[in-house]
Order: sequence, then structure tokens, then C-alpha cells
Amino acid sequence: MDKYLSLLKRTQLFAGIGAEDIASMLQCLQAKLRHYKKGEFIFRQGEHIRHIALLAEGCLHVQRDDYWGTRSIISVIEAGDMFAEGYAGPQCGPIPNDVVAVADSAVIFFDVGRVLTVCSAGCRFHSMVVKNLYFAISEKNRKLVQKLGHITKRTTREKLISYLSEEARRQNSGSFAIPFNRQQLADFLSVDRSAMSAELCKMRDEGLLSFEKNRFTLFIRS
Repeated sequence: MDKYLSLLKRTQLFAGIGAEDIASMLQCLQAKLRHYKKGEFIFRQGEHIRHIALLAEGCLHVQRDDYWGTRSIISVIEAGDMFAEGYAGPQCGPIPNDVVAVADSAVIFFDVGRVLTVCSAGCRFHSMVVKNLYFAISEKNRKLVQKLGHITKRTTREKLISYLSEEARRQNSGSFAIPFNRQQLADFLSVDRSAMSAELCKMRDEGLLSFEKNRFTLFIRS
């Protein structure tokens, strides 16, 4: 667990708390570290959970398959991101999506009861963690609204423009990498992969962008 203290210090959950204080808080919050191989499930749809999770290493996808096996990628979880907090409470019901490792990953689990119950004589930063948890949930809601903005566009091109423009703004560059391969991008935007690939080629031929694998460069036409 000690190897991840510098990462935890940079997370939104432990913002404003020093590494030494985080180390003592991990015991208070009954933190447990588990490792997952690529393709393993951290949570499965319909599972009842009682832990807030934080990705310490690797990459995860929150995804859902319908009855016929069509997959939708809800979100990407990267190192330092918290997840499952919205379904960890006793009255929250089962988690509606799968969470799966798309690379070998390490996840830290925190008992939600210990997180939300500020200890009477313990760590002085516990109340700060509770406040940080609120702001982290607010930030996640903002990202979900952004995704809704992408997938509610009418055409595949409009969805691509919306998503790629947002990534360019987020990364502050017209050249950037995205965390998806082609199939994953199609699943994320809820479009057909072949139609999306064809649209990307049209946009490239029109001089709107260039791409190689998961790297894109956007151009402004004069």
C-alpha cells in the first residue's frame, strides 16, 4: 500500500492531506488492496457493494451489455479515479453496470461505513475526506453530463466532433490521445463501428483531422 501514497496524495479523495496522514487514515478506513488481471471483473452488474473503490494502477471500463451482447462503455476509470461510491450505501441497490479491468490493475477498497462515520478520537482529517467525497461525486456527475452531450447528438459525425472537441479542450492541445481503440470508442459513443470508421475517414479526407490508432490531430479549416 505504501507504494501508492504519492498517488493517493494527488487524488481528489485525499486532497489537502499529507502522505503521512493518509498512511494512518488507511487503517482507519479499513483500506484493502487487491490486484486484477486484464479482463477480470471488479464488480458485476446486479452486485450489492459496500465499499468505495479507488484505482491505484491500471485502467478500468464501466460497461454494460444488453440482452443480445451489444456493449456500451459508460466511462473510463484511470489511476487515481474513485468509483462505485454511488452504489456503496445500504439503500443504494445493486450496481447497474460491470466494472472490468482493461489492463492489469490494482484497486484500493474503503469500507463505506468507516468513510462516512467520522471517528470521535481518531484522524483529524476524516471530515476533510467526507467533504472531498462530496466534491468528487459532483465532478463525476459533471462528466456524465458531458457524455450525455456527446451521445445525444443526432449523427455519428456530430458525436465524434463533440467528443474529440471536448478532448482537445481537456488536454489543451489539438493533438492528443484518447483512452479507446476503435471498437471501444464506438461503444462509448453508442454508434456502429463501421459507420464511425467511415465517418472518420471522410473527416480526414475533408481536412478536419488526422489520426493514427488512438492519436488524433484536429485542424481548423481556413
